[in-house]
Amino acid sequence: MTGAAGMVGRAVCECCRSSGDAVLAYDHADGVLKTLREGKPDVVINCAAWTDVDGCERDEERAFAANARGPENLANASRQLNAVFVTISTDYVFEGTKEGFYTEADQPNPLSVYGLSKLEGERLAQKVYPSTIVIRSGFIFGPGGSNFLSTIVVRARRGEKIKAISDAYGTPTYARDLALRLREFGQLNHSGIFHVTNAGGGVSYEQFAREAILIAGCASAQVEGVQSDSLKRAAPRPRNSRLRSLNSEAIGLSPLPEWRNSLSDFVREL
Repeated sequence: MTGAAGMVGRAVCECCRSSGDAVLAYDHADGVLKTLREGKPDVVINCAAWTDVDGCERDEERAFAANARGPENLANASRQLNAVFVTISTDYVFEGTKEGFYTEADQPNPLSVYGLSKLEGERLAQKVYPSTIVIRSGFIFGPGGSNFLSTIVVRARRGEKIKAISDAYGTPTYARDLALRLREFGQLNHSGIFHVTNAGGGVSYEQFAREAILIAGCASAQVEGVQSDSLKRAAPRPRNSRLRSLNSEAIGLSPLPEWRNSLSDFVREL
């Protein structure tokens, strides 16, 4: 598995090891191809990516090296090993203008370099290895995460005033639930593109923040809703990146737990 030092990567390592799997864990996609050939894994799960959306906008070459050529190289190595290859993509492959939820049937149209590089990673991996399993997810939170969704409760307990975007919506995904589903896909070996998020519908960053603070019992914490445009960020983001999976339903996979229940688990762990 690559990207083992990241939030999702750590969750996948814990999930697989607790299930009795032998795990070969690497921090980056680059430099592990020779080791993969030596280790001969049955399943390769790629959690490595450059997820700094604004950083990608400023450095397109690095973004495509990490998010496009990285999955391509790993897919090629997996094909040579006849290993199952699972790679994580993003809800940011969509432009965000659709009403409702994006499914696998919707045509991607990324707004940012990050989204473009991740979409290219999907396509290159599938081109060199048609058996590739692409998992799109978004609004991911979990232990050890440094993103906004993962740090809300800690910041609230510190008494910090929290600014949260009120006009951008997604479908929350708990890293540990995602890890379980990634392992499941590795066992199923069912190629294609699949959207994976928790059940419970879509939510804005502000709504998620208020729910997390409520669950954590931080009644005195202050949350201020802000508009996306007021942040003056380098990269554009989709206003609506809510995901639903038709393909997972078609192969009989049950929905993941509702995100509020998983958020409660996360808060209790903190």
